[in-house]
Amino acid sequence: GVGGAFQYGLQVSIINSPAEYIKSFTRETWLKRYGSSPSEEMITLMWSFVVSIYSIGGLLGSLFAGYLSVRFGRKKAMLFTNIPALLSATLMGLSRLCGSFEMIIAGRLFSGVSGGLALNIHLMYAGECAPRKLRGLIAITASTATAVGKFAGFALGLRELLGVDALWPVLMAANAPPALIQLLTLPFFPDSPRYLLIDKKDKEGCI
Repeated sequence: GVGGAFQYGLQVSIINSPAEYIKSFTRETWLKRYGSSPSEEMITLMWSFVVSIYSIGGLLGSLFAGYLSVRFGRKKAMLFTNIPALLSATLMGLSRLCGSFEMIIAGRLFSGVSGGLALNIHLMYAGECAPRKLRGLIAITASTATAVGKFAGFALGLRELLGVDALWPVLMAANAPPALIQLLTLPFFPDSPRYLLIDKKDKEGCI
């Protein structure tokens, strides 16, 4: 769940705290780049892109989740979700340093792709690996991971932690540690028995 539904919950909640800082950054960047202050309507439009493009990325990720999980297996597909997650963390974390609010928009798009993939594949992988008696309990960990991710996003956004003007790029890149944890640990996990039997025809591996 750390690299699965947790990522979705984190990205949904993490955007609330740095809203005013990102708007100010967009205003300052626009002024430096074009020599004039943007209108409030333009700032609102850019902020709307930052928030809503996550859903577009989530839709794209969801559309490819089924194909990737069959083509490469549930475990490898889960590992693949970390690529857009790390790319998004890099873009958003360096956006202020590079003076580009477009990097935040692009980063949110990639984090949406990661969330859309992870949320769907997490359910498949956990459900198919779980013993029959525990299948319902294991499958519901996706909801638990989402809730924990939302809590983590709200907690990190507190002013006592990362919810300050100087640290908002770090806050926006907070999805990198869970992705790295999954990259380091998931290779040691087994593949889905259902995938091995039905898609790979590997009866011995399934057993």
